[in-house]
Amino acid sequence: MTDSRNAEDRDAAIPRNGAARTAKLASIPLGIAGRAVGGWGRRLTGQSAEEVNATLSAKAAEQLFEVLGTLKGGAMKFGQALSVFEAAVPDEMAKPYREALTKLQAAAPPMPTRQTHRVLAEQLGRTWRQRFAAFDDEPAASASIGQVHRGTWHDGREVAVKVQYPGADDALRSDLRQLQRFSRLFQAFVPGTEVKPLLAELAERMNEELDYQAEAQNQRDFVKAFEGVPGFLIPRVVASAPKVVVTEWATGTPLSKIIAGGDKETRDRAGRLLTEFHYSSPERARLLHSDPHPGNFMLTADGRLCVIDFGGVSRLPEGIPQHLGEMTRLALDGESAKLMRLLRESGFIRADADLRADDVLAYLAPFTEPLAGDTFHFTRRWMQRQAGRVGDTRGRDFRIGRSLNLPPEYLMIHRVTAGSTGILCQLDAEIPARAIVERWQPGFAA
Repeated sequence: MTDSRNAEDRDAAIPRNGAARTAKLASIPLGIAGRAVGGWGRRLTGQSAEEVNATLSAKAAEQLFEVLGTLKGGAMKFGQALSVFEAAVPDEMAKPYREALTKLQAAAPPMPTRQTHRVLAEQLGRTWRQRFAAFDDEPAASASIGQVHRGTWHDGREVAVKVQYPGADDALRSDLRQLQRFSRLFQAFVPGTEVKPLLAELAERMNEELDYQAEAQNQRDFVKAFEGVPGFLIPRVVASAPKVVVTEWATGTPLSKIIAGGDKETRDRAGRLLTEFHYSSPERARLLHSDPHPGNFMLTADGRLCVIDFGGVSRLPEGIPQHLGEMTRLALDGESAKLMRLLRESGFIRADADLRADDVLAYLAPFTEPLAGDTFHFTRRWMQRQAGRVGDTRGRDFRIGRSLNLPPEYLMIHRVTAGSTGILCQLDAEIPARAIVERWQPGFAA
């Protein structure tokens, strides 16, 4: 029985052996610690601190994202969530992390063909092949909990078939428990980003990510909301089951490629459409796409933003809370007393917190810089400044930030906004952010 299970585990796209996965994740902090000792030794032999630190950063990044990528499951999901904050990594460390993150967003090892067929038969029926005019056994893409195949539906439509990896549920639970143990270590990779709440949120939303029928319904809702809206393409759902979803095939240039080599016009267009999608979705669909990383967006040949992967979606029946727009406007206008009062009323400042209104304004105001003029140029340098400012444990802003409170109902909105901003900075996009926010964010317009 054990030999049979081990053989199955070797063949699986997601290895299900919990002890093996835990050991591999545990190798990350052990490896980093070992390299730090080796680096100290090399400094004693005459290498400069800069040379040693650059080498350690490159090797640490390579190991971290190689482990997260090959394990898939919650490990890769966490890596993808980290990837949008790459722009916050200081320049001297950025290159190895950027390369490792790009690899993470690309394809990971696929599951065996026979296993793919088994899942399709279980989910679509033993005669599943009759539903397709053609099906490509070679996956076109892979992700954290599933892989995508290209096919032709029986009516001639080109389709994308997303198949969930067997054991994805066990892998997600195991990985996220283990990663939470190392949250303090991972904090160093993304300055100014709260890793522990990010992991807690991923764990809380795990069941939604695993339910492809729920994902299909989310996608149908987005299709309906963006039907006929210029500049956007949401592929239609063709068929769905708990672990398989079939959608119309869409072709375009992934944002990761545009980030790497797109011209200014293309980067600006991608950034503008991404921002409009983020801010308008709660109004148009009463939904918020909650998985912002470059692999989920692409530009079509006719310049539309195509959005895929709707496993992570927040339902906002009342849209974005008006208080958020009001607070943003007050911070932009320098109204410290009114801002302080609204923050307290909305639960962002605890009743017993001893904070000065001007200090709170000084902490929040820099985040509103993109809305101060007609356009704003989102750059890595700008995001690094913000991350360094709020992440400097010796500074006033760090103390102020630790004294503020983020009510649970705002956590997802905050993370998705931060993630989308990270992508804008990776794109180096210059966009009319103020006009978009004025149009779609309740409470902001003067």
